[in-house]
Amino acid sequence: QVQLVESGGGLVQAGGPLRLSCAASGIIVAINAMDWYRQAPGKQRELVASIYRSGSTNYANSVKGRFTISRDNAKNTVYLQMNSLKPEDTALYYCSSLYVKRYWGQGTQVTVSS
Repeated sequence: QVQLVESGGGLVQAGGPLRLSCAASGIIVAINAMDWYRQAPGKQRELVASIYRSGSTNYANSVKGRFTISRDNAKNTVYLQMNSLKPEDTALYYCSSLYVKRYWGQGTQVTVSS
């Protein structure tokens, strides 16, 4: 059974950093593409960052240069390092992976105050 458990969200001032973690079980992050999505109130869920089996990464234009996705294969965990946070980054952040079907974590709230 696939489980994705996010942690690390919280309240941070604009310009500050935050690191999200996604602990996976039932899948291997080293060989499955892993994604971070976010959903702000009243908005559609959007793809923020992805990391692929090759280690290559992809980012939404809105976070490029500020966010970094990475993984620790030994811990089977994916991270999202978020720097220079802006109030518009406020959202519920989800870890996700497509493995036969798409799996989602429960989400972790990130709130950026101005």
